[in-house]
Amino acid sequence: MKFGAIIGLAMLLANTAQAQSQPSQCRQALALGLDVSGSIDAREYRLQLDGLAQAIATPSVRSALLAQPQAPIMLAVYEWSGPNNQFIVVPWTTLSKSEHIDQLILTLRKTQRRDVSPGTALGHAMNFGVALLQQTKCWTKTLDISGDGESNLGPHPRDVKPTLKAQDVTINALVVGSNQAVSGNPRETDASQLSAYFKAHVIFGKDAFVETSLGFSGYADAMTRKLLREVKVLQLSAR
Repeated sequence: MKFGAIIGLAMLLANTAQAQSQPSQCRQALALGLDVSGSIDAREYRLQLDGLAQAIATPSVRSALLAQPQAPIMLAVYEWSGPNNQFIVVPWTTLSKSEHIDQLILTLRKTQRRDVSPGTALGHAMNFGVALLQQTKCWTKTLDISGDGESNLGPHPRDVKPTLKAQDVTINALVVGSNQAVSGNPRETDASQLSAYFKAHVIFGKDAFVETSLGFSGYADAMTRKLLREVKVLQLSAR
């Protein structure tokens, strides 16, 4: 087993121990997978991490996350790139108080980029995120995966999707692309093309959807829209 895979497995096991201390009633487990592959430069990396922090800090998102403290949301954040490069930035955290969200935002803003392989192993990222979700006993389980390109290493997303669909989870996506007719930047993938790829091969589950950000400068706004759409507010009597 390669060193990166060993680290990823060790972090998953450690995270399992922490997840076992989860509240007796948890309305949603939300895992956020952030693409940190070689196509993302230092500026874009910072826009992504700070954009997620900004989205979570938005009053409407904060209010939705804290809507039912008696049945809170649990949230985890991980980064992904190559087949052996998945790293947990924020382990499972119960968001029942505003202070929990403050600490989450601080962690994201302090996180620095690690050295990773440049590849885009989206199938591995999906497997890792669903395994993370299965550590919880929440009523609903959602993987929120971000990406700026198609998979080019490891199993293709379409090949892992059938197995994952049987695990009672939902995968949504946030794609970061461009309007190439306007930008003309060969580094960037056309947003409509990338959105179609994720719709066909990545997302699934009840009300699954793809949110689009035109460049990383729009990441915070796109993530805000996405979180408001997917955070569940369920009645305790439902279970």
